[in-house]
Amino acid sequence: MKGKKIIASVFLMALCAGCGNSHQKKETGIITVDVHADYPEKKLMLQDILEVEYIPLETSDEFITQGYVLDIGDRYIVAKNRTPDGDIFLFDRQTGKGIRKINRKGQGAEEYTSIYRIVLDEANDEMFVNCMPMRKIFVYDLEGRFKRSFNHADSASYSVLFNYDREHLISYDMSIYYKEGMPSEGRSSHAIISKQDGSVTRKIPIPFEIVKAPLIQKEGIAINTIQSIVPWHDKFLLIETSTDTVYLSEGNTIRPFLVKTASEDPQILLTMGTMTDRYYFLQTIKKEFDFTTGNGFPRTDLMYDTEEKALYRATVFNADYDKHEVNMNSNPVNGTIAAFNILTADQLVEAYEKDELKGPLKDIAAQLDEDANPVLVVMKYKAKK
Repeated sequence: MKGKKIIASVFLMALCAGCGNSHQKKETGIITVDVHADYPEKKLMLQDILEVEYIPLETSDEFITQGYVLDIGDRYIVAKNRTPDGDIFLFDRQTGKGIRKINRKGQGAEEYTSIYRIVLDEANDEMFVNCMPMRKIFVYDLEGRFKRSFNHADSASYSVLFNYDREHLISYDMSIYYKEGMPSEGRSSHAIISKQDGSVTRKIPIPFEIVKAPLIQKEGIAINTIQSIVPWHDKFLLIETSTDTVYLSEGNTIRPFLVKTASEDPQILLTMGTMTDRYYFLQTIKKEFDFTTGNGFPRTDLMYDTEEKALYRATVFNADYDKHEVNMNSNPVNGTIAAFNILTADQLVEAYEKDELKGPLKDIAAQLDEDANPVLVVMKYKAKK
């Protein structure tokens, strides 16, 4: 009965969210985004809104990587290559020094065939390797020793995983994308799953009627993955493109957080990006794709200012890198790190030669050659005053 009451209240709140067109409803605090509006521009400096830390990933004969960072903990940074070689690199979180390289790729019972996502669980000295083709999660200790594995629940295909608590992960099942245009039939793509066996502890119901996925099928199939879960301090934003509402999950309850205006032909979807205490970054995605050129899903970066209660088309610059724009709509991490970006060694060497760098980033670039491993830009929440 308790679960039914929670679901019913979510439906009622979602209905209320669609009323009116102000940016923030006084009675509910729900933000409204008009996806057709031409919002004014606003420019910000990254260092004004987040604490910035640079970590050069050590380069050695063993540690040569394209630096596709997958997770950041208190002790480790975990990365892989963009090529499907199966290598997993663990770097020291503070210094960027290479700790170990692990490779468990293969056809055996304890081996993955590819790496889509890795979640660090330092509290349990484990890491969870998500192998999408096998629809399976492999669990290793931080030395690379196999501990267990489990399948994605039912017919799910997990595209997003984050630590939820000591015993659970929070997941998103992207198999719903292939139900484009079909009735919801009570589907729940977000779920809390067990770290021990992958069983679903709790489904997180988000109400919608028809599946509206970031997928276009005409001469072929074009899929644009979106960030469907965004950790924010001790909470999570839940994004489901089939509904106009973004929900905030806190503990065992969810509530509407943001609602967008409806759109048709083409549909305009919405996802959330980096969250700070004052600024909420988000992005609209137009459901268009040119199969002749391979280009599509045009995006518009937006930002909500909680002090001004206003929306803007936002551009964020790195104060240490002249005219360099920062992507504020990718790579969320956890409750202490809002997001991260990667700067490649060759671009930093070129910027250094052009005298475009300042401060610690300039000092790091002075020691690089263009074949070095990339530099990780960690963006942490500012301490509350």
